[in-house]
Amino acid sequence: MHWYHGIVGCVYLALILVASCKVSISVTNVIPNELPLIQEVTTTLREWSIIWRQLYVVNNREMFCSVRHMIYDLIEWRSQILSGTLPQDELKELKKKVTAKIDYGNRILDLDLVVRDEDGNILDPEQTSTISLFRAHEIASKQVEERLQEEKSQKQNIDINRQAKFAATPSFALFVNLKNVVCKIGEDAEVLMSLYDPLESKFISENYLVRWSSCGLPKDIDRLHNLRAVFTDLGSKDLKREKISFVCQIVRVGRMELRDNNTRKLTSGLRRPFGVAVMDVTDIINGKVDDEDKQHFIPFQPVAGENDFLQTVINKVIAAKEVNHKGQGLWVTLKLLPGDIHQIRKEFPHLVDRSTAVARKMGFPEIIMPGDVRNDIYVTLVQGDFDKGSKTTAKNVEVTVSVYDEDGKRLESVIFPGAGDEAISEYKSVIYYQVKQPRWFETVKVYKLIKHLIMCWVFSSFFFFITAKDKSEKIFALAFVKLMRYDGTTLRDGEHDLIVYKAEAKKLEDASTYLSLPSTKIELEEKGHSATGKSMQNLGSCTISKDSFQISTLVCSTKLTQNVDLLGLLKWRSNTNLLQQNLKQLMKVDGGEVVKFLQDTLDALFNIMMENSESETFDTLVFDALVFIIGLIADRKFQHFNPVLETYIKKHFSATLAYTKLTKVLKTYVDNAEKCGITDQLFKAMKGLEYIFKFIVRSRILFNQLYENKGEADFRESLLQLFKSINEMMSSISDQTVIVKVCALQVSILTLLLHPKPQLGGWLKCMTGPTQRHVQIIMEKLLRTVNRTVISMGRDSELIGSFVACMTAILRQMEDYHYAHLIKTFGKMRSDVDFLMETFIMFKNLIGKNVYPFDWVIMNMMQNNVYLYKILNHSSFSRYKNTP
Repeated sequence: MHWYHGIVGCVYLALILVASCKVSISVTNVIPNELPLIQEVTTTLREWSIIWRQLYVVNNREMFCSVRHMIYDLIEWRSQILSGTLPQDELKELKKKVTAKIDYGNRILDLDLVVRDEDGNILDPEQTSTISLFRAHEIASKQVEERLQEEKSQKQNIDINRQAKFAATPSFALFVNLKNVVCKIGEDAEVLMSLYDPLESKFISENYLVRWSSCGLPKDIDRLHNLRAVFTDLGSKDLKREKISFVCQIVRVGRMELRDNNTRKLTSGLRRPFGVAVMDVTDIINGKVDDEDKQHFIPFQPVAGENDFLQTVINKVIAAKEVNHKGQGLWVTLKLLPGDIHQIRKEFPHLVDRSTAVARKMGFPEIIMPGDVRNDIYVTLVQGDFDKGSKTTAKNVEVTVSVYDEDGKRLESVIFPGAGDEAISEYKSVIYYQVKQPRWFETVKVYKLIKHLIMCWVFSSFFFFITAKDKSEKIFALAFVKLMRYDGTTLRDGEHDLIVYKAEAKKLEDASTYLSLPSTKIELEEKGHSATGKSMQNLGSCTISKDSFQISTLVCSTKLTQNVDLLGLLKWRSNTNLLQQNLKQLMKVDGGEVVKFLQDTLDALFNIMMENSESETFDTLVFDALVFIIGLIADRKFQHFNPVLETYIKKHFSATLAYTKLTKVLKTYVDNAEKCGITDQLFKAMKGLEYIFKFIVRSRILFNQLYENKGEADFRESLLQLFKSINEMMSSISDQTVIVKVCALQVSILTLLLHPKPQLGGWLKCMTGPTQRHVQIIMEKLLRTVNRTVISMGRDSELIGSFVACMTAILRQMEDYHYAHLIKTFGKMRSDVDFLMETFIMFKNLIGKNVYPFDWVIMNMMQNNVYLYKILNHSSFSRYKNTP
């Protein structure tokens, strides 16, 4: 019965097909005024309908249903395009869907592969260069193959979409939507949400901060149903964490004691610990749970006493099997999203928009794309130990954090308490009631550290009070730390024992009183003072207290480095006498530090090269440094930075004359190898040839755009010489990996020489088409080399198709004049005749057994047309046709 309905559907669809394609019995031509894509869809539907009928006849039900769905889609999309009502952006996307569907359908039906330009229009082989045609076939074939693999995986019941998306990106994020906070707080509060590693007892993300009012609603009422945040920059290392928790800390903001109603003692605006809520999100992070609509209840655990540290409560809740929450807690929805913040906003606009708070991971993501400029330092208040002095009880200590410049002026709005909140000028810590050794573990981000801020200090000011009268007292102690070190590098990551200074309040308010003093105990010891001991020491007008205070810092900057060797290169203009040393030292810098500053490092290298354009002093050192960076990124540890390097070359690289120097150094290395053998440095250069040549090509493109193709002949000549030198060196290379890379470089050089509009990585026009003279030079210097490479290369080689395309391109661009000249130069030696015979045999083999897939019909026809009509039938070769 089901198959019968298929027959009815077949007849019905045939009627639709006839109507939609405007086909009649007597007229089969498409209306000429239609768009080219509409004409293609119409032709495709006719072709598929015949095959569809045959599938029904041979009882191939599965394929019959697949084709039916594809035909339905094309008819529907065709109607939408013809309606003329679609906006331009939607029309463009629909065209992409149509062409992708046609290409996919042609492949599964064993029809010819259609090749298109960037706009989806079918390429005219008569108006398209051979290299363009070959590249188009490669791209189209790859796209269809990826779609087929996706279909195959889906049939095997694999969640390919999710796996593919997460496998394709080294970055992901956790989306959080706070639905409600059900807690009896009684005062205003701060709800601080973050990601936490329970095994390391460490927060791994910034806070998402929501200010909650005493009436049980967000203080910003406009955000009532829009309390969304995304925790970004998570990577593979985070996926490997054994446990990850989503932690919410609730801090009450108001009186010292909630039960205190005595207005005479009443204090306000104090941050006091209230409780925590913790949820294990390991399964969500690992992809085992994926339901964005499910609301999770996270039970609330209040602090047991006024001196119960929030992090201690967090660890207790994580260790506990259950929490006696009494109905109090948070309601949230959670979902893991693949990609960085830009990808997420594009692919998940229903979840993440411009109003969604972005809480970054503390530290760098695994990939730092060019343009992702950061200049932040995370400051964590760790713990302190404060003497109670003459009092019977310990102090109530509040730490105030501010940032000052080198002149002692406080910087406004540079402290970031959490995502979703505005920047502030002064941050105040939680107060633990009468605790001698408070432990805070509160983190803030100091940002906007731009270039003119040579130094800044993080001040910690300690107050003690019990009543409103005490609140008015001045600061009793101070500690600070310098962000920049004496050598120009930044403060080291990790914990720092700060010196707690005491002095008169007025003196502490004057920054000049203490800026020249050591800020940490390590600095104090370096200056010959003891950092231990019970007695207090006087330094100027300040006294070193017996109190102690610890902070932890993490610098996250793409402008400020902690490595002095890398700093020397980045700041090379400040001391050019050390430039050679700095270039050599770069290759000793830890790879992790180099990739963090990849764009600035590459900019520095090319600036050195360009600003010394009249000299060759630094060319080899810069080339070696470039090879070092390329080799670093090729390393398995940093291979996910390949897209970063690609992006830099396409969008940020700007050295218009670098191609001359890079080509010259490379050629020198190659020439020296012929005399002295392959050196270790040349071997490294060969491994990095792909990117070296991309820099050369991009530089030449920029030069052309600036100078309108001036010096093109010289550039072609340089490329020809480089190709010849590399080819002569090939015989001395035994490493197969290097051989493949060198062959790939040869293909790139040939592509650039032969192709008027090279599409190397989507780049723009580089050179105009070869002139008659250039074609002759290419023919004389390269044709024999290329032909013999094709003859010697196995059919299973990945590069055979590229070399055949290059050979075909040379032959296709040759005119009668060139063939006549070729014959004149040949035939004088027996080896010339042997070469011609080898070439004829190769042509015969290529025609009989193509190197390209069977569905690359246009490419195969192009190749055969060149061989049969431009070579074998050319009058100049007539006397060689019957040569034994």
